Amino acid sequence: MSFFPKISFQYEVEEYLTKVFRNKELITALGTQEAENKYQSLLSHLSHPPGFTTVRVNTHLASVEHVKKLLFEEIQKQFKGLCVPVLEHPKLQDILLIPVIGPRRDLKKHESEVIVGAQCGNAVLRGAHVYVPGIVSTSRFVKAGDLVSVYSDIEGKCKRGAKEFDGVKVFLGNGISELSRSEIFSSSGPLKGLGIRMIEPVYLSPSFDNVLPSHLFLQNLPSVVVSHILNPQPGEKILDMCAAPGGKTTHLATLMHDQGEVIAMDKIANKVKKIKENAELLQLNCIKAFCYDGTRALSVEKRENKQEGPPFLPESFDRILLDAPCSGMGQRPNMAYSSTLKEVTSYQPLQRKLFTVAVKLLRPGGVLVYSTCTITLSENEEQVAWALKTFPCLQLHPQEPHIGGEGMKGAGLSLDQLKLLQRFDPSAVTLQGMDMNSLRDSREDDLISLANKDCIGFFIAKFIKSNSE
Repeated sequence: MSFFPKISFQYEVEEYLTKVFRNKELITALGTQEAENKYQSLLSHLSHPPGFTTVRVNTHLASVEHVKKLLFEEIQKQFKGLCVPVLEHPKLQDILLIPVIGPRRDLKKHESEVIVGAQCGNAVLRGAHVYVPGIVSTSRFVKAGDLVSVYSDIEGKCKRGAKEFDGVKVFLGNGISELSRSEIFSSSGPLKGLGIRMIEPVYLSPSFDNVLPSHLFLQNLPSVVVSHILNPQPGEKILDMCAAPGGKTTHLATLMHDQGEVIAMDKIANKVKKIKENAELLQLNCIKAFCYDGTRALSVEKRENKQEGPPFLPESFDRILLDAPCSGMGQRPNMAYSSTLKEVTSYQPLQRKLFTVAVKLLRPGGVLVYSTCTITLSENEEQVAWALKTFPCLQLHPQEPHIGGEGMKGAGLSLDQLKLLQRFDPSAVTLQGMDMNSLRDSREDDLISLANKDCIGFFIAKFIKSNSE
């Protein structure tokens, strides 16, 4: 049952997606009504947060068992004694799962209101407090220490500093203001730091602000699956082509026991800085991060022997992860997707440029994993069909672990090929919410099964390069 409205799109994007999810192959396989039901269910799921918070343990520094104990104690402290379990995943042995309690329908709304931007609102729904830069408006007389109700301006229509807002807003829960209105909108420049400490969020998830920072990495479940599928080995040379902010990069280095070389690239300098900070925090030394455009990472001339960074000679890498820039439609929660159709369709050509470079940089016998956090056919299954046609040296390969669904029909791939793909589809489960009673009554196996499905929308394909081009 939906607590929030379904995700909304610009008209052209909605038309485009409707065609994607009513394509002929899909209609033939499922029937018109079933295909439509699945699509509508997906739209509802996308506006709600995933049913579990997933954290990856930095096994380079600590055991899962040790971190699990520390995390359980921290959650009890945050949730004031509520006994929410911390679960280990049987197939992903470096992650811990925390069930999200909510939506809580009995919260009383306060007269004083705080409006936050949509991005800040999405973070609050996944356990974050409200930081000052995310605040768009507050009621007239808000003082430090006041109880306030927090709302998300999902359409971005609220004017900064407004004293009231009657536009479309979604209730996120209640908190205590750390600052007065005049401090929040100080004329001496933007403030940083905590603005509202959430005490009654609609969805109860732990906050990870400064919680075991060198031991934990907050990561969506499918993003953890990707690194396991690439399966890097100690001593290998690995390329993470579009690496920021470094979650997968640091995971790859951890899986290799920090032995070998992980080259991480991103073309935005601030993001590369973040990769380096994360590597340092998690005490991983085999990562080398470079600010570089992945589409230009192939060297056509001979390199100097001492050159560490890009561009690289052909066949330089044992394994390559291309977690490609994408339209990001699988991210949750998101109640209003603002990109235009031109923006949505701009990713396919970029992904193909990056993919072409990746194939050339991969040695024969090497592994290439392609992934996105979106739901379209054009960026997922259509890219696989294109890759297999364009590069005869590539073969689709089974994925381990395979805990998502198979690929979606509509790109002309065979049933056997679709089974080798992995698509995480949030609509695969009923949108039900979780309270303490249902949590107590649930078996651990059932909760793990739910966590595998009730996550972000995501796509993974694994290729092996059979021979030199």
